[in-house]
Amino acid sequence: MTIAMQVLEQSVVVFSQNYLPLCRVNIKRAIVLLVTNKAEPLSLSTEAGWKIHSPSLILEVPKHIRLKIASGERTWKVPPVNRREVLRRDHHSCQYCGSKKSLTLDHVIPRSQGGPHTWNNVVIACEKCNSHKGNRTPFEAGMHLRTKPKAPAHPAITFAEQFWINMQANLE
Repeated sequence: MTIAMQVLEQSVVVFSQNYLPLCRVNIKRAIVLLVTNKAEPLSLSTEAGWKIHSPSLILEVPKHIRLKIASGERTWKVPPVNRREVLRRDHHSCQYCGSKKSLTLDHVIPRSQGGPHTWNNVVIACEKCNSHKGNRTPFEAGMHLRTKPKAPAHPAITFAEQFWINMQANLE
């Protein structure tokens, strides 16, 4: 693979007008945003970006850019509580033992005890743990959840949290 191809596979972090990290885009998209004056370079670190040469232009593409325009963010709705979404949230593993086989949905507080079918009460459990827990709460069954169930966060917020964690790790 040529060096030019390797550069084109790199990504640039895009920030909103108020400096919230929104997403990563490929260099081609970053160039379009810069050339059309919809974004500006943002220097968060001493790391240089990339020099992109065209027949009539040499463009410096930084590792971080900030949108100049309102980012008309699409509305995002919390996804419905269903097997596919709960599997995604729980990383396809039992929230009691960590198994990745024979997975089922489990209501932390059983529905028969008034437990709702909400993000805060539904987890993934393997058949063995779900059967052992039965119609009881984890406390009554002597079981512990690996993570506290919660609704998925907006993707931009998740990306921003991870971005700042990585930035802090790079500074240390």
